[in-house]
Amino acid sequence: MTADPPLVLDIDGTLTRPDDEGLDPRLFDVVREWNAPVVLATGKAFPYPVALCDYIGIEHRVVAETGGIVYANDELAVNGDGDDARAVARAFQEAGYEMGWPDGDMINRWRETEVAISLDAPEDVLRDIAADYGLEIVDSGYAYHIKSPDVTKGQGVETVAELLGIDPESFVAVGDSENDVSTFEVVGRSFAVANGDERAKEAADAVVDGAHADGTLQALQSVRGSDEYASP
Repeated sequence: MTADPPLVLDIDGTLTRPDDEGLDPRLFDVVREWNAPVVLATGKAFPYPVALCDYIGIEHRVVAETGGIVYANDELAVNGDGDDARAVARAFQEAGYEMGWPDGDMINRWRETEVAISLDAPEDVLRDIAADYGLEIVDSGYAYHIKSPDVTKGQGVETVAELLGIDPESFVAVGDSENDVSTFEVVGRSFAVANGDERAKEAADAVVDGAHADGTLQALQSVRGSDEYASP
């Protein structure tokens, strides 16, 4: 049997049920039993993918905050500085707009290198304010991420590959949104799920017919050249 390649898996929209109603547990055993390193790459803050690794039962190998935080082999790497992103968020609020999250803001509470704003926010206004600070806005499909243009998921994948001693081009990636494009650019093979946005689909080597977790299972089936993950 051919060895499995290392994986980079986005979470939201990729490991989730249709309409993003939570994670699809069919993927848990597949990921846990994959015979190569699996990296969870997300725009969410660092604790989220770490906790998911724990619950799936895999080693902590994560790219969080759209590449801002990377962890593997018991080493932590921080790409970028969140001070400017927080300044943009303050300026946005001072201009009379809201972050769009409930009290407590669980979205940003543990975020270190970027700030996430609800998609209900006026995008043009947010982009203009971010540009004044030399920052960019990335639409992950779930939030607008205020971040340095020098920090990307792809950079995070390169960092985690270095920590693991693996060539980034040996990875296979599955994703669904604009912030996965940079990942697709550095790995050797990439798949976009059917619910992915147009930028992700254009950048991927292949677009699978299945959406959400169905699409990820289909992509992994293609990688292994078998039907073992086919839906019942």
